[in-house]
Amino acid sequence: MTRAKKLQSSITLSAVIVAIVHLLWPNLKIDAVTVALITIATLPWLAPLFKSIELPGVVKIEFQELEQAKQEVESAGLLAKASVSTSLNGATPQPNPFAMIQTLDPNLALAGLRIEIERRLAALARNHRIETSRYGIGWLLSTLRHRNVLTQEEEFVLERLTKLLNAAVHGAEVDPRGAAWAAQVGPALLEALDQKIAKNESLEGGD
Repeated sequence: MTRAKKLQSSITLSAVIVAIVHLLWPNLKIDAVTVALITIATLPWLAPLFKSIELPGVVKIEFQELEQAKQEVESAGLLAKASVSTSLNGATPQPNPFAMIQTLDPNLALAGLRIEIERRLAALARNHRIETSRYGIGWLLSTLRHRNVLTQEEEFVLERLTKLLNAAVHGAEVDPRGAAWAAQVGPALLEALDQKIAKNESLEGGD
């Protein structure tokens, strides 16, 4: 009998024993915590039987989700065209501030992008004399939209993106390619936001 077959037989036998115990002592109560602990204790032994087992509440960020977010941000006009590796006029290209994060843990890379996005949104808000210290990124996006600093589409895609990045900040399992994705998308997105800040500052100075 193979190891997998033995494992399957053991699991079946255990289930039968639990059923018998339940019949003999019907009033015996097993709470949800006990069931969860038994399940966790069993999982390592189930590895040969299953390619992967996802526990409830475990969040994963797939590469397809990141690519979808990139397409949405690009569609909203929030990826600066100037952020290419080689300048069209032959000038020396600007260094990529995110180049080093490709070697980082993908969670750290996405968390770094999340922090930089919020910094720029806070700068936009301050330009419009909006209080920023006591509020989160969701409030900033909504307020900037109502002040017509961001369009409705820009608010929507940035809100969706930051929710994805927030999941990475809070320990979601991220596709290993997430770090390279942040290194590619991050500079163009942040440059687009920097351009908004610079444009707004010039308008403020002209008033």
